Amino acid sequence: MPVTVLLVDDEPLVRAGLRAVLEAQPGIEVVGEAADGAAVIPLVRQLRPDVVAMDVRMPLMDGIEATQAVLRTVDDPPKILVVTTFEDDEYVYEALRAGADGFLLKRARPAEIVHAVRLVAEGESLLFPASVRRLAARYGDGDRPARAVLDRARLTEREAEVLRLMARGLSNAEIAARLVVGTETVKSHVSAVLAKLGARDRTQAVIAAYESGFVEPR
Repeated sequence: MPVTVLLVDDEPLVRAGLRAVLEAQPGIEVVGEAADGAAVIPLVRQLRPDVVAMDVRMPLMDGIEATQAVLRTVDDPPKILVVTTFEDDEYVYEALRAGADGFLLKRARPAEIVHAVRLVAEGESLLFPASVRRLAARYGDGDRPARAVLDRARLTEREAEVLRLMARGLSNAEIAARLVVGTETVKSHVSAVLAKLGARDRTQAVIAAYESGFVEPR
């Protein structure tokens, strides 16, 4: 089955460019477009895309509000990839905190765009870990609820080690090689970390780790 994508951006040229890049690749299908975040929920319910590639800044409903709305109201929501002009934009970090799974620069090369969509769809690795770390260092505020979540999670020593490696952007296979264990064992640890933190994916777990001070972003 192809990875299905919904494009959301108020600039028609951006949507056209992303569509051209993605549809040129095998295994990716653009199933719809929207010009504002306000149109996302009905389209997600109708089209059931795997990934929503969404501009972080739009006139009526921006990518942060749209991300929150999708995660709050849609059962089995899609992965959300926010699209931005500047990687150090506070809006990007707020979108990640709101539940977005990653971000993509509008100036990215075609191969990077395709890689981002596929990686977010798979959900096994953190997209652009160094950039997420820089955003956390710049805009993170030592969130008290995040600290409480980490305290309540009571991660085992091995789970804590896995979370730290996730924050560095390592894939399950890379974590397995580092810890000298099987990939299935790592998958079990990752699943346990996500469940204990109440995180829907690796990005949210890593954001919680940074926000709580469990992992130092600098």
